[in-house]
Formats: sequence, structure tokens, C-alpha cells
Amino acid sequence: EELDLAKNAKSAILIETSTGKILYEKDKDSKRSPASMTKIMTLLLAMEALENESIKLTDEVYISKNASSMGGTQIFIEENTKIPLETLLKGIAIASANDAAVAVAEHIGGTKENFVKMMNEKAKSLGCKNTSFKNPHGLDEKNHYTTAYDLSLIAKELVKYDYALKLTSTYEDYI
Repeated sequence: EELDLAKNAKSAILIETSTGKILYEKDKDSKRSPASMTKIMTLLLAMEALENESIKLTDEVYISKNASSMGGTQIFIEENTKIPLETLLKGIAIASANDAAVAVAEHIGGTKENFVKMMNEKAKSLGCKNTSFKNPHGLDEKNHYTTAYDLSLIAKELVKYDYALKLTSTYEDYI
């Protein structure tokens, strides 16, 4: 029997994470703007950096003018302040905050541009063939795209981190 899970979606995928087996797909390889789903990769790179101890949850992250001036969804972090990394990760995972995503990207990559390079390298290493990231937050930008299938590869990697699951399953928190 054919599943019709995502009636209104242009593309979709459902996978079993331990095996990667595709349980449902709909136009899984069409390139689309990922919007805030971009932050799955931002969080993945943060989880890896925590694991290899190049960053710590207690790090005080400097907030640049670039980070504080992000539009869209935000947690309203102020330029020239320092915010604990843990707070910023909560901002990304719970509130989908663009300002927090840029601050974390700059903290890990040194610059937003370098972090975006890291995002694209990681995507390639995971087997993503139709993905091009241009920013860590997902606001529309030319040549910023991925597919349902490629995103599933990134998400499959992210859910290996208990802390990522804890963050992304939190509905509300105080920041």
C-alpha cells in the first residue's frame, strides 16, 4: 500500500536512522531552499566541535555586529557582549535563532565564511551531492540549497549526539 504522508509537501523523506533505509520519499532529490533546516548542519558542526573539545559549553562567545544584526527569528543578542555557548545552542535548537547561529558559526569557524566552507565540506563527506550552503542560518540566498535526501543524511548524523537530541526535543527554556 502506498503511503501518502506529505500531501502538501513538494518533497519529503522518511528514513530509519540506524540503517538509513528510506521508508517514504517524495521528490527527494529536488533542490530547494532549506530555510531554518540549514541549522541542522550548524548544530552538527557544533556537536562535533564539542566532542573534539575545540569548544566548550561554558565558552563565552563574543557577539559581533554581523551576528547581532541578523534579521528573521532571533534571540536579540547584543553586539559586543559575550554569551555562553550553551545559551546560543539553545537559541538555535529551540528558537531557531539566526543571530545565535551566526555567533556560533563565527566562534567555531573564526569567520562566517570559513564556517560555511566547513558546512559544505561536511556535507560532501556525508555523501550529500545536491547541497550548497551559503550561510549558517538559512535566510534565502542565491545558491543556498539542499534536498530532502541530503538533509536526511545530515540529520542522521546529528541524532547520534545525545546532547543534540536533548536540545532539539526541548520545547521551551529560559534564556
